[in-house]
Amino acid sequence: MNTAAAAQPLDIAAFRRRLAKTDPVLAGVIRAAGKYTVVPSITHTPFHALASAITHQQLNGTAAMSIFNRLCGLYSNEGEQADQKRVDGETALLEAKLVLATADEKLRSVGLSYAKIASIKDLAAKTLAGVVPPYEILHTLADDEIVERITQVRGIGRWTVEMMLMFRLGRPDILPIDDFGVRNGFRLAYGLRGMPTPRALAEFGERWAPYRSVAAWYLWRAVDLHKAGKLPVPAAPTKIQIVKKKKKKAAKNAAIAKKAAVAKKPKRIAKAGRAKPKRAK
Repeated sequence: MNTAAAAQPLDIAAFRRRLAKTDPVLAGVIRAAGKYTVVPSITHTPFHALASAITHQQLNGTAAMSIFNRLCGLYSNEGEQADQKRVDGETALLEAKLVLATADEKLRSVGLSYAKIASIKDLAAKTLAGVVPPYEILHTLADDEIVERITQVRGIGRWTVEMMLMFRLGRPDILPIDDFGVRNGFRLAYGLRGMPTPRALAEFGERWAPYRSVAAWYLWRAVDLHKAGKLPVPAAPTKIQIVKKKKKKAAKNAAIAKKAAVAKKPKRIAKAGRAKPKRAK
C-alpha cells in the first residue's frame, strides 16, 4: 500500500456498518469507545522521530523525555535549528550529521546508554546513506518496504516502524500483532482466557482490512473501557488459538522433586563417609 491517507469519518462509518455483520464484537467496542481520533502528525524528520523512539525504549515516558530533551539540547545552538522553539516538549530538531560527529562520552552525559548511542549513531549513518529516507520519499513507499528498510537500523524492530506508519504516516491498514496492548484488548473484548497468538490475531484481523490500523486503535481503547467497567460483554467467547500457559501442577511437582533430590544428596554423602563399627571380640 503506497498511500498515507488516513481513513476519513465516512469511511470509518462504512467500516463500522460492515463490522456489524462480520464482527459484532469490534462493532460494539467502537460504539462504546466513540469517535476515531487519530490524526497523523509529522512535526519532525524521520531521524528525529526514530531517535526519540530509541531513547524511549525500556524507559517510562517522563524519564525518556528528559533524556531526549537533553540530547536535543546539545545542538540547540548549532546549525539552522538554533532559534527553533520547543515543539511538543522537545528542543531543536536533531540532525543526523551532527549526531554522528558527536563523541560517545558527550552523548553518554545526557543519560543515554552505550547501546542506545550505538543505535542512534547507526540510525544517523543509515539516514545519511539514504536507507532511512525523508518523509517525502517514505510517502511513496509501500508499508512492507518501509519496514524492511528501517528495521535494518540497530535497535529498531518491526513494532517501532509500525507505530511510525500508523501515527506519523497515517497508514490505515497496519495491525501490530506483537503489541501487548492490542493483544490484551482483543483478549478482553472477545472474552478469551488467554492472549491470542500473534499468528492467530493476524489471521483473524484479515477481516478488518483495509482499516486494520483503526481496529488496532479500538483494541487499545478496549483496555481503557475494561478498566472503566464499560467494555461490552461478548455473547460468547471467540474461538481462536491462544498462548498456552505452563501447567501449574506440573511446574509445582518438578520443583518439589528438585528440592527432594537436593535434600537427599548430603544424607547419602554422610552415610558413605561413616566408619563401620568394629565387632566385639
